[in-house]
Amino acid sequence: MTNTQLDSVPDYDDDRPVELASGEELDALVAANDLVLADFYTKGCTLCQSIEPVVGNVARATDAVVATLNPQKDLALVEEYDVRSVPTLLVFSEGELVERVADGFVETERLVELVEQYE
Repeated sequence: MTNTQLDSVPDYDDDRPVELASGEELDALVAANDLVLADFYTKGCTLCQSIEPVVGNVARATDAVVATLNPQKDLALVEEYDVRSVPTLLVFSEGELVERVADGFVETERLVELVEQYE
């Protein structure tokens, strides 16, 4: 990892989701961590608001670093990760995209199980 990538990793707490502002920050976070859950949301999305506590639970219950991103702030993310609806949840393991969930609300247990299979 380059020093530039290290510099673009925002400070975060392992027990709470970290808010990212760009694809560059997501790339740096994925490069710096073995397991990342990324929650793509938009402001005003009621499903996104309802899943917010779920991703917080995943941050506390697993070894994954959990990040939230608003793709409207970096439109390149929409194309790069094929975000067609929100919330879209992506799991990265060892730098690779390994899971995608884009079917609305997901319960904590299902999401924890999905993430834990990569721990």
